[in-house]
Amino acid sequence: MKPISQRKSRPIPEVLTNEEQSRLLAALAPSSKLKLRNLCMTRLMLNAGLRSAEVVAIRHRDIEWSSSQLKVRNGKGGRDRILWLSDEDLCLLRQCAEAQGKCSPSSLIFQTRLGKAIDTRFLRAMLEKKGRLAGLIKRVHPHLLRHTFATDLLRATRNIYLVQKALGHSSIQTTQVYLHLVDDELEVALKGLRNGEADRAL
Repeated sequence: MKPISQRKSRPIPEVLTNEEQSRLLAALAPSSKLKLRNLCMTRLMLNAGLRSAEVVAIRHRDIEWSSSQLKVRNGKGGRDRILWLSDEDLCLLRQCAEAQGKCSPSSLIFQTRLGKAIDTRFLRAMLEKKGRLAGLIKRVHPHLLRHTFATDLLRATRNIYLVQKALGHSSIQTTQVYLHLVDDELEVALKGLRNGEADRAL
């Protein structure tokens, strides 16, 4: 393995730590219908790796409530994929759906105050604002949340192919950038372990 100093030029994605994720979500505390919507959209990008265009396009027909399945339609490259949501995220999504009252299967889950489709530019601006409110130094944007999801999933599973499938990447080469990030962390951990053992032996 090459030393970290020789791998600086690789485009390693920036991600949020667990503590930063908690601070961001705390800044999105749902005190109204619209704030509940914003929290739910953020959690779906952070916990399911959705792109901004994918999260604003979710319709009632895309959710299988009994199995916690979310069908992401027409992702990048026109590819559909199936994701499974946590109980907490599914509950928030159900609250957003029920807040609309009676809707058709083709109705959007997330809408503006006037019942229109949400522009992804609003999503980017909202996240940046909430990131500042949470006191984060990193600029928060939709793809940062997607990077964070991918990295957390890889850390948990050590399976790059599962990450590829969850993200909807057509090529494993696109997903492999997250391997470099986790490998860097492993290198630092192992070097620290060896150095610590050497110190104890002196």
